[in-house]
Amino acid sequence: MPAFRQRDLIALANKVGEVLLHRLANFQRLWSLPPSESTGKEVTALAWRPDGKILAFALADTKQVILCDVEKPESLHSFSVDAPITYMHWMEVTEESSVLTSFYNAEDESNLLLPKLPALPKKLNALVLGGNSGFIEIYAYGMYKIATVTGVTGSCLTLCLSSDLKSLSVITKVEVSPESEPEITYFQLDTSLLSTYLPEVTRMARKFTHISTLLQYIKLSLTCMCEAWEEILMQMDSRLTKFVQEKNTTTSVQDEFMQLLLWGKASLELQALLMNQLTVKGLKKLGQSMESSYSSIQKLVISHLQSGSEALLYHLSELKGMALWKQKYESLGLDATGIEEAITAVGSFILKANELLQVIDSSMKNFKAFFRWLYVGELKLMTQKDITFVADFLTEHFNEAPELYNRKGKYFNVERVGQYLKDEDDDLVSPPNTEGNQWFNFLQNSNHLKESPLLFPYYPQKSLHFVKRRMEGIIDQCLQKPAVSIRSLVGMKLFFYILFTKCYGLFFTYGYSNYHCRWNDKSSNLHYVLFTMLESSISKIYILRRHTDTSRSADNGLLAVDFGNFLNSSINENSGTSCYSCLDAHFYDDETITVILAENSEQEGKERILAQLPLSSVYTEENRGLEFSWNSSQRLDMQCEDIPTQSVTIEGQWRVLENMKAQYVAVNGIRKVSCVVSIPWTDFAFDPLTGWFVVCLTSNKHHCVDWDGTSVFEHL
Repeated sequence: MPAFRQRDLIALANKVGEVLLHRLANFQRLWSLPPSESTGKEVTALAWRPDGKILAFALADTKQVILCDVEKPESLHSFSVDAPITYMHWMEVTEESSVLTSFYNAEDESNLLLPKLPALPKKLNALVLGGNSGFIEIYAYGMYKIATVTGVTGSCLTLCLSSDLKSLSVITKVEVSPESEPEITYFQLDTSLLSTYLPEVTRMARKFTHISTLLQYIKLSLTCMCEAWEEILMQMDSRLTKFVQEKNTTTSVQDEFMQLLLWGKASLELQALLMNQLTVKGLKKLGQSMESSYSSIQKLVISHLQSGSEALLYHLSELKGMALWKQKYESLGLDATGIEEAITAVGSFILKANELLQVIDSSMKNFKAFFRWLYVGELKLMTQKDITFVADFLTEHFNEAPELYNRKGKYFNVERVGQYLKDEDDDLVSPPNTEGNQWFNFLQNSNHLKESPLLFPYYPQKSLHFVKRRMEGIIDQCLQKPAVSIRSLVGMKLFFYILFTKCYGLFFTYGYSNYHCRWNDKSSNLHYVLFTMLESSISKIYILRRHTDTSRSADNGLLAVDFGNFLNSSINENSGTSCYSCLDAHFYDDETITVILAENSEQEGKERILAQLPLSSVYTEENRGLEFSWNSSQRLDMQCEDIPTQSVTIEGQWRVLENMKAQYVAVNGIRKVSCVVSIPWTDFAFDPLTGWFVVCLTSNKHHCVDWDGTSVFEHL
């Protein structure tokens, strides 16, 4: 399964689930991304972002789409879909307008006020996904879902969104009944709403993509905070619990430490705890771990969590302003009320992050003083402020809690930062003390302020993880509304035709879904589809083209191209009359089709030809007026005799593929490169995911290499 980048790279996926990146010139492997249980192992589709900086691939077993950086095999973004993806197409919008041009050239003010985010391409691009359960989804910049199309009959084989966003061409496979062969259908969807509102969709997509990126940034920041927190900080709780269970006195742990602080006397049990279990060396190590861990978490909160949250608040506030411009954005489903709820949720998250900072600051001061007192041992070496810190620390943290033992198996919760970082729905074990907080009490006693939309809700009993998940859920619900609204406005199926049954698709071989090639001619705003049909006309390929504007028609909407025996005299003059069938075909550029032809003779070693077919030899002045009249009540293969046919001759634009049984081709006209996949010489099934050979053609030289990049043979 190859995918070309516009530059000098080719991406491949194999049957075991690896995604591989190679250079075209020497097929050097740059990196490989191995399969994993979390992401998946069954790669079903690959697509490059138009600028070649991001690679997207779909996994059927986990129903995920992964976006990967071209520089290193790391996942940048991922999202789940409802069904396995069978085809992906990543296109760039080329429609221009004065409004869009001024928007592209305008400086984004957020760059002056907020931390720098990963740069997005100036022009809008869209990743279009097609699944085998009758659904199609469109993601702006590969991240934000702007449209969902449901109710599609059959499973998607291939699709193409036009660069002007006016229509979407889709080819599906429909299972009619268990006894009969499935039917291949073609239809065109009217997506002109996206084109009409292109400036608004672009602005909205950029905002939503920034928001999605910031949510990922906050998630990674919280993950780093969890990694910075060390389990060693829990040792104090477990050892104090063991001390309570083993001591024979009725004095509380708090009183034991208070007596040591005030009178310098310790019970035998407390002496054993300090000398044998905690020890001076252990206390120093615990103090150093605490200080290092808390400092790291504090820096992450200030430099990453807070800045990311404030940037999120900024972009949501701008999005709310856009939603209030109802003339422009109401029809796209942008809801000011939902965005306001998202802003409120972000505000609650910021409050919880600030609360965590206060807890860290208080814990650091008290822990430092407590540990210093324990391993220094003399009050005269401590300041009065340190002694006050120790007394407050003992009063607040060393109260025995039997109900906590029932919940967590311990009597104490001396370390209070870790509870904020646990991804649990339970309330905090030691929530902040709000009794002396005058502002909090004032709000609780005021019914008007308590429910005021101007104040962010505060959840003192919940962890930071809980508030973050709540925020993500509300924002995600807010981001989904435009996709639902646009879905209802996407036009119904136009030009719906049943092409043929599965057994007639000549591009179909051994279960590989390569029935057709689709192409969007950006300069002429045309959709093209290449396919073959009946075995009785294997020397023909059919070219279907429709205008991207569904209100307009295209000349020569359907033509057949007959190859016949036009290559016979050039290749083998002694072989007599023969004809050639097309095994695979793809658009090289807007003006040329690359085809693989096979000789239809009974002799061994039939030639395989790689040829370039100019469209100018197909659409000539002579056949300009030839039009095919579709009968929608019949399959197209039943009407093939009435399809206008053009015989073509190719002079000097072909080459023989010697010593290989070529079957599939992928091309890149920008790089002037073709990638040919061959089948084994023996007659067993070919699996294009594992492949026997890949041929990279550059000028007059081609290399046959296997999938791990090892050269098999070289031909000049």
